[in-house]
Amino acid sequence: MGLRGPAVQADPAGGRARPAVLHDNAVTLPHMTSEAPTRAYRRLSVEERRSQLLGAALSLFAQRAPEEVSLDDVAEAAGVSRPLVYRYFPGGKQQLYEAALRSAAEELEQCFAEPPEGPLTRRLGRALDRYLAFVDQHDAGFSALLQGGSVVETSRTTAIVDGVRRAAAEHILSHLDVEEPGRRLRMTVRTWITAVEAASLIWLDEDKQPPVDELRDWLVEQFVACLVAGAGRDPQTAAVVRGALALESADGPIGALLRRVLSVVGDAGHLL
Repeated sequence: MGLRGPAVQADPAGGRARPAVLHDNAVTLPHMTSEAPTRAYRRLSVEERRSQLLGAALSLFAQRAPEEVSLDDVAEAAGVSRPLVYRYFPGGKQQLYEAALRSAAEELEQCFAEPPEGPLTRRLGRALDRYLAFVDQHDAGFSALLQGGSVVETSRTTAIVDGVRRAAAEHILSHLDVEEPGRRLRMTVRTWITAVEAASLIWLDEDKQPPVDELRDWLVEQFVACLVAGAGRDPQTAAVVRGALALESADGPIGALLRRVLSVVGDAGHLL
């Protein structure tokens, strides 16, 4: 999804250059003589033009809340005319926002798509690297794009956001290699996804501290802790934990986590 900067045309009166206005498949450039203006055509397909407009909108929504972005802003960012934006999004800003949200949602859903190979913690770490990179890229607009709270929020936008959470949960459950996950296990996974969202927003509020790799490792450890806690009450979760631990190594994330925890609770052996 590329974002094309606006073309520039010279001001005949000698002022500063100003953007040329793109019309559908064309950009009009003034000729510096008395001859009629020439038209340099950019033949973009419908999908290419739509992607261009969505790219411009996503860039703006990544910086400001949707209610602070106008169609004129999108047109200027894409280097096109306002009527052209309406041609592709006749429903106005609401339709454009929902389309941008779907585009962002599709990208986020794919963050958790990971080949089922190797230790669970390594797979989760790679998925979180992609997820947190998305959060970092969209920065202040992450909340507006995917967490609601906007004046343009509707039942459709809420459904799009919830779809991201459900898709992420299905990806995680597939990594646990459970054909029919029970309610407790599904609740554990969805609770962790909610925690990931909350931690991401807090991370942005805290000026992206701690460093993103530390945040990633902490979130992986949080997931392991949730699974272990659930294993004491749910046989299916216990089986998942045993299967996951069998793939881990002593020098991996789980081994390091166990050593840190044991160093803290080592004096609590009398409670057992």
